Amino acid sequence: MRLIDVIRGPSRPTQVQLRHRRRRAGALAAVAGGALLLGLIVGAQGGGGGAAAGTVAARIGFYGRVQQLAGAGARSLTAQEARQESGAIDRALRRTPFVRMAGSQHRLVALTFDDGPGPYTDALVAELARLRVPATFFVVGYQLPTFAPQLQHEVAAAMTVGDHTLDHANLAQLSPGDQRQQIVGDASKIAAFGAPTPRLFRPPYGSYDATTQALLGHQRMLSVLWSVDSEDYTKPGVDAIVRNVVDAVRPGYIVLMHDGGGNRSQTVAALPRIVAELRRSGYGFASVPRLLLENPPPENQQLPSGFNPAGAG
Repeated sequence: MRLIDVIRGPSRPTQVQLRHRRRRAGALAAVAGGALLLGLIVGAQGGGGGAAAGTVAARIGFYGRVQQLAGAGARSLTAQEARQESGAIDRALRRTPFVRMAGSQHRLVALTFDDGPGPYTDALVAELARLRVPATFFVVGYQLPTFAPQLQHEVAAAMTVGDHTLDHANLAQLSPGDQRQQIVGDASKIAAFGAPTPRLFRPPYGSYDATTQALLGHQRMLSVLWSVDSEDYTKPGVDAIVRNVVDAVRPGYIVLMHDGGGNRSQTVAALPRIVAELRRSGYGFASVPRLLLENPPPENQQLPSGFNPAGAG
């Protein structure tokens, strides 16, 4: 049957056929409206402006753009996801004072980046957005006056932002008051520069003590360590970074990488290869809160003997 016949129907339609014709016309109108909406969204993605924020937003993809257009009201998809993920953090806090890994229920992994924002942050955020990989960035406060736009680009690309202290401080060597200033001060600065108040914290060098955990509990913040160290901070070469991650990953693992603290061009180059190889092995990617939601972590996690001898983080 020709398309024109589908639209017009028989030459002398009955009442039933007329109703069917109206339904067909309505369906075609809905399709046309959807196509128009898609065109507007794609046009918005490819539209003008040379700003980095526009570049990152344009790479979020169709569904990410729809989610942005849906707004951030109490009933929006974004708000519902935020509530779910915040609840997952609360449940994790009731089970364990820190997480080094999530559970193994699903073949998911979380990529995390420390010590930014910095000169390489935008390249990593843009690549993550292009690959449709969510990630978690642990931010150092003293970087923000210089690299505030990079933090805002992380937020625009729907990345999760966590606390990494004001000055990348070794917390176990500080007084309770100084520890509080490092943690709470960084959280306040992150919020002041446009990101949600963080619920996640990563201690620099993996260094913390009972005071740190008590402070985090009071702030309803979960300490996030890692189960895979990419060793990208040693600049071992792109191939080595890829192998350090891909060979060590297991379901529920949290990967330590860096977007700040030095030249991170090797990390930028390694990222798409890591994503491609892990996807070929059947892995998906999640932010840390989403990982905790999908793969609730084991209770009372323990650090393995000799954890972090290089003082990473």
